[in-house]
Amino acid sequence: MEIVICKDKAEASKRAAAMIVALVKKNPKAVLGLATGSTPVLMYNELAAAVKAKKVSFKQVKTWNLDEYYGLAPTHDQSYRYFMNENLFKKIDISLRNTHVLNGLAKDPIKECKAYEAAIKRAGGIDLQVLGIGSDGHIAFNEPGTSLKSRTSMVYLTPSTIKDNARLFFNNKLDEVPTRALSMGVGTICEAKKIVMLAFGKGKADALKGMIEGGMSQFCTASALQAHNDAWIFCDEEAASKLKLKDYYAWRSETVLKGC
Repeated sequence: MEIVICKDKAEASKRAAAMIVALVKKNPKAVLGLATGSTPVLMYNELAAAVKAKKVSFKQVKTWNLDEYYGLAPTHDQSYRYFMNENLFKKIDISLRNTHVLNGLAKDPIKECKAYEAAIKRAGGIDLQVLGIGSDGHIAFNEPGTSLKSRTSMVYLTPSTIKDNARLFFNNKLDEVPTRALSMGVGTICEAKKIVMLAFGKGKADALKGMIEGGMSQFCTASALQAHNDAWIFCDEEAASKLKLKDYYAWRSETVLKGC
């Protein structure tokens, strides 16, 4: 993993967006894996600005999102499909036909998940996957205890994730937050050719330390990225505050980026 420590989330978002723009310019038919939540919003704004400035085009890009709440319609204003439409897809020149989000109303969730995996493989696999990290170290909706080889499936959300998501998307109405979701598995995510993770704030400091400097374990599913050969972590000073080798990571990432 390459740990890119930035002064704040604005700088981190710009640098992560620049990596995505560079990939799409090099490969206009790139396949992107995308994430929801408050963390990637600034980065998505940077991508929209790049399209508006005609620095890049997403017309031929295809996307697959990490997850979706089970039980919410795509039109529901708290669904991840709705989030992506509002925060990115409507702001760039991508065809909605090329964007894919798991169906939260699937009558047969097992079939839906298998079809999702098959579609990703038919597209040639994900070239770059965007990730956030949960306060307990989870990626997508792969809660602690999930196998690091897991595939896209129905998952049950922990109380901490439900609480976090209520704060972000449901105005603290815990009883309105779905308790299940459809999610890419850890194994599915790690098959992406490149991974870009964003982590901001003191609330992510313990999770980031566990992911980077702890052992690889199913109790911190993000730690699976330790075995990935092209994973980039863009974080701010607060999120990096508990890293023992913080200065080394900062020096190494800047050295590597200069060589790119």
